Amino acid sequence: MTSSISPAVWRVNMREKSFRREAVPASWERLGGRGLLARILLDEVDPTCDPLGPRNKLIFAPGLLVGHMISSTDRISIGAKSPLTGGVKEANAGGRTGLQLALLGVKALIIEEQPVEPGWQLLHLSADGVRFEPADDLAGLGVYDVVPPLLQRYGDKVAIALIGPGGEMRLRTAGIQNLDKDRSPSRISARGGIGAVMGQKGLKAIVIDGSGGAKPPLADPQAFKAAQKEFTQALMAHPQTATYRDYGTAGIVMMCQGFGCLPTRSFRSGQFESAENISGEYLRQVLLQRDGECDPSHACMAGCTIRSSNVFGGPDGKAIVSPLEYETIGLMGSNLGIGDLDTIARLNHEVNDLGLDSIEIGAALGVAADAGLLEFGDGERAMQLLKEIRQNTPLGRILGNGPAIAGQVLGVERVPVVKNQAISAYDPRAIKGTGVTYATSPQGADHTAGLTIRAKVNHLDPKGQVELSRTAQINMAGYDTLGACVFAGFGYAAAPHAIPALLKARYGWDAPADALQALGRETLKLEREFNRRAGFTSAHDRLPEWMTREPLPPMNAVFDVPPEEMDQLFNW
Repeated sequence: MTSSISPAVWRVNMREKSFRREAVPASWERLGGRGLLARILLDEVDPTCDPLGPRNKLIFAPGLLVGHMISSTDRISIGAKSPLTGGVKEANAGGRTGLQLALLGVKALIIEEQPVEPGWQLLHLSADGVRFEPADDLAGLGVYDVVPPLLQRYGDKVAIALIGPGGEMRLRTAGIQNLDKDRSPSRISARGGIGAVMGQKGLKAIVIDGSGGAKPPLADPQAFKAAQKEFTQALMAHPQTATYRDYGTAGIVMMCQGFGCLPTRSFRSGQFESAENISGEYLRQVLLQRDGECDPSHACMAGCTIRSSNVFGGPDGKAIVSPLEYETIGLMGSNLGIGDLDTIARLNHEVNDLGLDSIEIGAALGVAADAGLLEFGDGERAMQLLKEIRQNTPLGRILGNGPAIAGQVLGVERVPVVKNQAISAYDPRAIKGTGVTYATSPQGADHTAGLTIRAKVNHLDPKGQVELSRTAQINMAGYDTLGACVFAGFGYAAAPHAIPALLKARYGWDAPADALQALGRETLKLEREFNRRAGFTSAHDRLPEWMTREPLPPMNAVFDVPPEEMDQLFNW
């Protein structure tokens, strides 16, 4: 590798097919990831613009600590004005993209405008800059068919961010897939329809070759090494690290079953009679028995010590999908009345190949079941409806644009969305702190914006849930700005000086003791200001009305956190 490259903003114009490097503005220097996305959107994007028009911008931003393979801290944030919510959107992922961009010294990659002529393009990024290449030969292909020829052409060390047919169709549930360390396009920046923005800009794929770059420079290498060691030791000593290594996110199925918050049959119940058959414990047992390409403890990015991902294989041991996560199990399993992991995995593979968000699609299929287009428990019919999406039929477009549109078209009131984004796999009537997060987060109904299920509180009591959500939202916005996985938070929470120490050793800044919270508060402030300018008010910070009046069995709870309390959440 060459000597380190000074950080810069890389700006690509798709109409002109031009590229230039720019110095990092002073107000952007101390932000990364989610926080930097919010700053750039506020500085450069008209909040009232058409999300699928030329004035929207697609932004890739590595977190502040990305580039040195700190365990679980090399994530990429991708953002734009959301075609789904109409507001600010950041969707982050693991894999290779963040690391490779950091090796090239990319503070932010900003993709502007859209092409005048029809056709698809591929961007190739390297130490030499950016070049545009035709990609019409890749049009219409699923992500699993796109990657092998690109790796053959560019080498198997590169990172690739790409869209599937869903992004090409500009569906509002489309995400952007990123290669994991094993070259599978399995790490999706899923939420908010950012894949549709990439499709509107005429981009099928972005190839990032960091081989001519180097790790970002360190202000104090010895201090950085010491802080990294302290964090890693704290992370490995935390009991949750072992739990997630063995069971992954699927390990939370039975916890949700116990709390009565497991979405079942389009959020009609919080418990599923076949929960044990889709649990993390059973998933691990199945993968160990099947062997072959199956892997119950898989790392999505280089240097990760937690290995909370998995490779789910069929009875023959051949991989079906990686990973099979809790959110997919919840929304495409229990939410659809499906209690078979093999069926869920095949549905997951199809959704991934289309480049769509499994949370949105699972919720949309639940709406379809309420409309009589699908019987709960019918995995074969669910797959047929996914084929409708692939064929771009009118019904496929209705479902592929998410549950909010599906509910409007199909005449279904019970639609589990906030700001048009699907509620993820924790029913907010039983986990009320997470319900507050769903309602108030600038991102829409997103559990990764502030999940509260592990807090030692009475989750059915509305009291104190706003304060609980506030803390979780601030911390998560901070982690997303650093480029840290939520599971890295176990280590950072156990070694709280590690974050200011790492920032000081990386950049030479005198970071405050509460650096994580300071970053989180600033990020949320920027996001809320963008949404305010886009037309959002406190009336948008609400759960669906039916969840405030329809009790959820077996706890028979409704969502009853007072709206006036939620309106005070950001008055810190």
